[in-house]
Amino acid sequence: MALHKLFVDDFDDETYSLLAIHCTLEDYRVAYLLNQQLHINLKRKEQDLDFKYAASSYAIYEWKDKGHQMVWNLVSNVCKKEEDSFVSTGSLFNTQSKILRTHNLIPEYKKVNYLLKINNDGNFINERNIILKVQEISQIAAVYSIDASALKSKDNLIFN
Repeated sequence: MALHKLFVDDFDDETYSLLAIHCTLEDYRVAYLLNQQLHINLKRKEQDLDFKYAASSYAIYEWKDKGHQMVWNLVSNVCKKEEDSFVSTGSLFNTQSKILRTHNLIPEYKKVNYLLKINNDGNFINERNIILKVQEISQIAAVYSIDASALKSKDNLIFN
């Protein structure tokens, strides 16, 4: 009897470009500047990305370019959340204080502030041209391409 194996990894060949953006601006300002420079129309989605039972949430913007059959997503890579911390002082009473925890959507790139994901469905995209246009924005410190296939946490980039 013949044995047939089906490898599921063959089906996750989603084609997209992923750009890292270093910038200290708020997410709505970055989306506005990208809209102006790239002539796109990113809009904030109604719901943020929530991970680990709402332990962290990330702002996400989206634009569906129906003419070129592409979907553009701008997502924050950093979530700062204030949490309670109990500190034992050795006395009868525990003191309660607040600590600021930082969570990252892509932990391998902790220094990256925003990710620009361009899902091109197999169509050609001039990634270098997009990087050059984004570099012209004076408020953005750096932008570069990330090899998404090498990421350990690439499942976090599934937005739909």
